[in-house]
Amino acid sequence: MTNGNMLDLVSTSLSRKLCFSFKVDSRARAALVFGEGNFLSYPYSNSVPGYSIENNKADQPTGIEIQPDAVAFGTFSAEITPTSISFFTDDDEFDLDHPTEGFSSIPEAIEDIRQGKFVIVVDDEDRENEGDLIMAASLVTPEAMAFIVKYGTGIVCVSMKGEDLERLQLPLMVLQKENDEKLCTAFTVSVDAKYGTTTGVSARDRARTILDLSSRDSKPEDFNRPGHIFPLKYREGGVLKRAGHTEASVDLAVLAGLDPVAVLCEIVDDDGSMARLPKLRQFAQAENLKIISIADLIRYRRKRDKLVEKAADAPIPTMWGPFKSYCYRSLLDGIEHIAMVKGEIGDGQDILVRVHSECLTGDIFGSARCDCGNQLALAMQQIEKAGRGVLVYLRGHEGRGIGLGHKLRAYNLQDDGRDTVEANEELGLPVDSREYGIGAQILRDLGVRTMKLMTNNPAKYVGLKGYGLAIAGRVPLVTPITRDNRRYLETKRAKMGHIYGLDHHGNVNGNAQSNNGPSSNSPSDGVSEE
Repeated sequence: MTNGNMLDLVSTSLSRKLCFSFKVDSRARAALVFGEGNFLSYPYSNSVPGYSIENNKADQPTGIEIQPDAVAFGTFSAEITPTSISFFTDDDEFDLDHPTEGFSSIPEAIEDIRQGKFVIVVDDEDRENEGDLIMAASLVTPEAMAFIVKYGTGIVCVSMKGEDLERLQLPLMVLQKENDEKLCTAFTVSVDAKYGTTTGVSARDRARTILDLSSRDSKPEDFNRPGHIFPLKYREGGVLKRAGHTEASVDLAVLAGLDPVAVLCEIVDDDGSMARLPKLRQFAQAENLKIISIADLIRYRRKRDKLVEKAADAPIPTMWGPFKSYCYRSLLDGIEHIAMVKGEIGDGQDILVRVHSECLTGDIFGSARCDCGNQLALAMQQIEKAGRGVLVYLRGHEGRGIGLGHKLRAYNLQDDGRDTVEANEELGLPVDSREYGIGAQILRDLGVRTMKLMTNNPAKYVGLKGYGLAIAGRVPLVTPITRDNRRYLETKRAKMGHIYGLDHHGNVNGNAQSNNGPSSNSPSDGVSEE
């Protein structure tokens, strides 16, 4: 690529959620050192206002000091001063309250629960792939029970918190370690109300039992065991800990300002089989019911619930300069994360921010399969140079959330010819299961309000929106391409929408299209695993 080429980067749409476009001017070059003196041309861009690349001597390592024959870590022969590149987006599309297409919003569902109406709650296709009728137990009526029995399986459950089950002396049907049910649903002994009922099976009798279960005045002796209503034990943390209907039902009742007890029953099709999403949509429309997804409820709660607490802080001198470190502990799983802060956050405006996903193999051992270590080091270097910024290091993100063991298994499949996406899918694992709500809450707690986000991954933009944070722009992280990570990074670009440098199109083997056409003898701009 020659100096002065103008890249006209096309508007791009990512899963109908993200669109952006911009123009940049390429005026600088860098080099990647392979082995003993083999250079690959490494173009980058420099015309975004305030974003400068000053040619410098080729002795600025991207982080870890390299051996002469190292391949994974190159030498970046340019000094980068970061600034932001705006995303052109519709903010409504990134609102965590914005429902998945075809579903009602969570606030709408909460209001219906508050009014004693039913809501249909759907889980993921790879879980039960079913819809449940859910309503607040304290507002149940015989008519509501008749509706459930007519359209449900007939197995009517009541989800309750453990403390209420203990108060009513309702033990689990089996110990959880002996629970062989597919999803380990925590059934207790079944019950009927002892007073005001006959056989316990009629709609009126079942409504009476449910109302007694929801009453704070009820006592253990108010129930017969066994019976026709099946209490379920809610897992503390709700859908943030277990994405099940039991947890979703109690969460909805609590969000509606009602007692944490809910009725739920699976919906069946006309032929007696479980009703799937197309049928559930028809049913919801016919009965004028709201239909929501547990995934949307999780996002709604993550936006509002406190997920972390500050555990400790201390100054740490690093190879890049002195930083103040803050340890945050997740209230959901106890995992500890760290934030490295440079300078004073002050008013929290225009903070240079990197949210980095843990990668043991790349960050610690310098794996040539990714450039996570280079990326981490470059981010720290740029924050130090800026004199003000934050790097949040999120643990539990190993292998895009699948864990170290699964990541190594995926590597073996990649060596056999699969790409990174195909390897995860063959293992029955998600392509990317990371969630950035904890990182957003850490930034909020540190006082960050608007940020220049150092990332090549649009998912991080989506994942950090909606927590009272504004993203003023994106700062690309330019790191070397290696022989070992080239195919991997091309897959990330082609299948996962990653943006490498300022490029939105083209492949890793060739420059982005410019007004003068593509270059045929140099690799693309810097790339990143993320």
